[in-house]
Amino acid sequence: MNKINEFFTTKRMFFLALFAIFAFITQKINFSGLVGAENQFFTLFQFFGPIAGAFLGPVVGVLAVFFAEAADFLVVGKELTWINIMRLAPMLLATYFFATKGKATLKIAAPLISIALFVLHPVGREVWFFALYWTIPVIMTMLPKKYSNTVPAKALGATFTAHAVGGALWIWTIPMTAGQWIGLIPVVAYERLLFAAGIAVSYVVLNIALDKTLKAFNYNATDVLNIDKKLTLKA
Repeated sequence: MNKINEFFTTKRMFFLALFAIFAFITQKINFSGLVGAENQFFTLFQFFGPIAGAFLGPVVGVLAVFFAEAADFLVVGKELTWINIMRLAPMLLATYFFATKGKATLKIAAPLISIALFVLHPVGREVWFFALYWTIPVIMTMLPKKYSNTVPAKALGATFTAHAVGGALWIWTIPMTAGQWIGLIPVVAYERLLFAAGIAVSYVVLNIALDKTLKAFNYNATDVLNIDKKLTLKA
């Protein structure tokens, strides 16, 4: 219990709440519609959510995203079903991917399990090649360290991790034809590259903003907040 209290300090809880609130707000700003579902949208949360872990660490970052998603779950009044609960997983795993350096097992296991679940579905077996997109997080993780830990590699891995887990759930819950999945192939390429760019840009911009703000207020948060000094403005 003492170790938990030492970890979840007032300062860390403050930044956890701050990121959770901002993540919750970004869920309300629609970006594009989801194919195959009415009145469901990608939001700016897809850009912001994964980077929380980079600043707060994988544990606190995932918690911040979870609280934001749970709050949205309650506000929207979604039915408490296993499917709806499992739909929280894509962004949580994307956040974990972006926050974690090196060849963590979960970074490889999540997309591979998603591929297996997709291909087990009758329609998924017809369009098995669609799931090849989900080898991207595995490739990003297995790259040499100097490449796998770069912002572009982590952004690509994070957004395709979310896509993998979401896609595996989607094929088992939303009826779609093989033709519709094939039609999505070019859409996914455009959409995920855009999300990856958005994640990368959001991370760099917020990295600079946090660094400048903390310096302006002469507030030391290095014990709870990870800011990449290589990506800050030196002036």
